[in-house]
Amino acid sequence: GCTHDCSTCSSKCSEKDLRVPCGQFSNVKKVIGVVSGKGGVGKSLVTSLLASAMQARGHATAIMDADVTGPSIPKSFGLPMESKTGIKIMSVNLLLEKEDAPVVWRGPVIAGVIQQFWSEVVWGDVDYMFVDMPPGTGDVPLTVFQSLNVDGIIVVTSPQELVSMIVGKAVKMANMMNIPVLGVVENMSYVKCPDCGKEFSIFGDSKVDEVATEFDLKVLGRIPFDKNIA
Repeated sequence: GCTHDCSTCSSKCSEKDLRVPCGQFSNVKKVIGVVSGKGGVGKSLVTSLLASAMQARGHATAIMDADVTGPSIPKSFGLPMESKTGIKIMSVNLLLEKEDAPVVWRGPVIAGVIQQFWSEVVWGDVDYMFVDMPPGTGDVPLTVFQSLNVDGIIVVTSPQELVSMIVGKAVKMANMMNIPVLGVVENMSYVKCPDCGKEFSIFGDSKVDEVATEFDLKVLGRIPFDKNIA
C-alpha cells in the first residue's frame, strides 16, 4: 500500500494488498479511471462517450460514478441504473430521494461508499468499467487506485495555460500508484464555424501535443465545442 519505490528507501514498507474483492455476483474484466487535476474539464462527458463507444462495439460496459459530491453520470443517461443501450450505472444520485440533494460527507465516508459500489453492487459480467473520478488527487482517487484493480487511466484536459500542471498532477499520482496512463483527451479543443467550417481555438492554441511529449503520453482525441454533444 505504499506510494513510492520501496527499493530506494530504508523503511520497511507494508506489502499488504489494499484492494477490495469484487462482489460474488460481479465479474469485471477491465477497470479504466477517467481523471483530471482540476474540475470542469469534461471527465463525465469523456466517461459517457467512452462507455457508449465500447458498448456500441459489443462490449459489456459499466460506469461507476465516483464523483460522489458532484455526480452527473445519471443525468447524462436519464437517471437509469442501466442505459437504453445496456450500460450499467452506479451513482450516489440513484440512492438519493432528490437528485439535487447535496452530499455533505467527509472523506472517509465517501471512500467507504466507493468501496461499496465496487464490492456490493451486482455488476454481473462487465468487459469494461469506466470510473468517473472527482477532480484532484484526494481521498476518492486514492481509494479507487488502492481498492480497485485499476488497469489504466485516461487523463482529461482542456487547452488552457495550466494544462501542463494539471496533467502532471494526475500522471504523477498514477505513477506513484503504479497504474498505467493510457493517454490524454483534450476537451473543448475548438469550435467549428457552421458557415465556413473554419476551426477557432477560443481558449488559445492547444498545448496537448507538448504536454503529451513532456509526459510521454498518447493523445487519444480532441473534442470540440458542439451543441449536440452538449
